[in-house]
Amino acid sequence: MVRNAVRSLLAEPRAPYPPKRVWRDWVLVAGLLTAVVIEGVVRDDVVWRPVAIVVAVAVVWALLWRRTQPLAVVAAVFGAVIVIDIIALISGRGPFGLNSMICVILLPYALVRWGSGREIGIGLGIILAAMVLANISDFTGYVEAVFGSMFLLFWATLGAAVRYWSTARLRELDQVRLREREQLARELHDTVAHHVSAIVIRAQAGRAVAVSRPEAAVDALAVIEAEGTRTLAEMRRMVGVLRDEGTAALAPNPGVADLQRLARSVGDRVQVEVSGDVEDLGPAVDAAIYRIAQESITNAVRHARQATRIDVRVAVDGDAVRLTIRDDGEGASAPGTSLGYGLVGMTERATLLGGSFAAGPSSERGWTVDVVLPRTAGR
Repeated sequence: MVRNAVRSLLAEPRAPYPPKRVWRDWVLVAGLLTAVVIEGVVRDDVVWRPVAIVVAVAVVWALLWRRTQPLAVVAAVFGAVIVIDIIALISGRGPFGLNSMICVILLPYALVRWGSGREIGIGLGIILAAMVLANISDFTGYVEAVFGSMFLLFWATLGAAVRYWSTARLRELDQVRLREREQLARELHDTVAHHVSAIVIRAQAGRAVAVSRPEAAVDALAVIEAEGTRTLAEMRRMVGVLRDEGTAALAPNPGVADLQRLARSVGDRVQVEVSGDVEDLGPAVDAAIYRIAQESITNAVRHARQATRIDVRVAVDGDAVRLTIRDDGEGASAPGTSLGYGLVGMTERATLLGGSFAAGPSSERGWTVDVVLPRTAGR
């Protein structure tokens, strides 16, 4: 369980949408630089005054990149602190630095709030090393050392709490968007059905009176043209809303023809075999075959221990197409969620297309995924 938790943390991507520098950042930097200059000039007990001022100014400037490059800033700032503490221990000089450098407490927060899981692990290791060396070089008692360390790590904990809240909020917004898109899809269906029904009725009426009243047939054609134009406009509007980005919508969906490229990107152990006429597959079926194969291959690569071969077979037979993915790894390659699909997602996709989905351990070893879809579903 602990190992899985560590792997999950290390696989955590960076938090999305880190804010760019705004006027508040420049005000913060200006205020801190002013405090550094005043303290560096007024204080009498500053050790290595020129070096202390330069280091403090560099730390303040580094704050401007704390959100976009959290690990680099933490490594630079706390790495400099480690070097300074080592020099202080060797030379036997007193505490080094200005009180204005208290602004470093912003860095643990920014690291945990915006960094990836791997960056958080590395960054916290650097911070802990700097904290231990600082307590050794300037030890003032166990109580002060403990409370000082807790104070520094508190900001990392606060960053984790804010990140968790923000992630939950983003998930809630995604659910709202999905429900809205479902409603828009229903509206699109109702709108198109209404207009197409009107077109069919007018066309039937026009055919009935075409011989006896040609002018009525012309009027029916005008109505059909207006209804068709309105239908196209409604479809463009709603489909445009349903799409996330225009550039993504223009990109063709990958299909069976892209499975070889997918296999090459993974390695030589993935073997793809396609039989039958796959040129006449419906677009939705074509895309579903690729997505399910992609998710299954990813699961096998990640979870099938000592797997030397992953077989992907696509066979078109009559009105059905069968996709089979089998690996020879030890243990069941339990489905993951790298692409947002998992067992539930793949089952839902196959069911919506009128097909079937089955996955489980093979009779001998490894994991097998078996999908059967109607050939022309979604055409």
